[in-house]
Amino acid sequence: MKISVVIPVYNEKNTLEDLLRRIARVPIPKQVVLVDDASTDGTRDRLKRLEADFRERGPEALGLSEPVAPLEILFEYLPVNLGKGAAVRRGFALTRGEVVLVQDADLEYDPADYPALVAPIAEGRADVVYGSRVLGGALGNAYRANYLGNRFLTFLSNRFTGLGLTDMETCYKVMKGEIARGLRLESERFGFDPEITARIARGRWRVVEVPVRYRGRSYAEGKKIRWYDGLVVVRAILRYAFRD
Repeated sequence: MKISVVIPVYNEKNTLEDLLRRIARVPIPKQVVLVDDASTDGTRDRLKRLEADFRERGPEALGLSEPVAPLEILFEYLPVNLGKGAAVRRGFALTRGEVVLVQDADLEYDPADYPALVAPIAEGRADVVYGSRVLGGALGNAYRANYLGNRFLTFLSNRFTGLGLTDMETCYKVMKGEIARGLRLESERFGFDPEITARIARGRWRVVEVPVRYRGRSYAEGKKIRWYDGLVVVRAILRYAFRD
């Protein structure tokens, strides 16, 4: 089963190549779709160099000497900064895998969890899988304000969707390819998570959660989400609860 990994990227030049090496080592055929959201820290230049090198040398461009599962990488560059939702939406349109997975570029999530995330779909038990940091026991290690905020936003989302999730805000949203490519998403920034969750609930697809590992980084390390982004999420939860 080939998977498509969609990676929205904004100012992550220090983690990109390490992330791609970790993804390449996962023993599943993969299409990786990198969507740069008009980065300003040199990430775009690094991506362009990597694109040219990968075109010439393949996985060896990542510094890998060991054999890896078939790996294709697409590089997409948004002309202006539009936000995570817009980058993921563009990435979805470029996927071809039987399963589509969203991966953040900051190394907070471990690609070694891919087999566990894909398994419920491959086994016919689910159409959509959420990777739960709560079930994995790692979210409590994040900033307390972030932890409490996530629990509240997940609770609020559940009240309107009826899904009973433990971690609506997780990066790891995995689904059958036809579902990802058929969603008509609108949100451009942090409204993406509640919007896609609401649309999945409305589609009545089978949703399961699996535990995943998580290492939350600090603001000094480049964490981007702030308390006021939670207000955007609340607004999106309410907006998409009543919208087709």
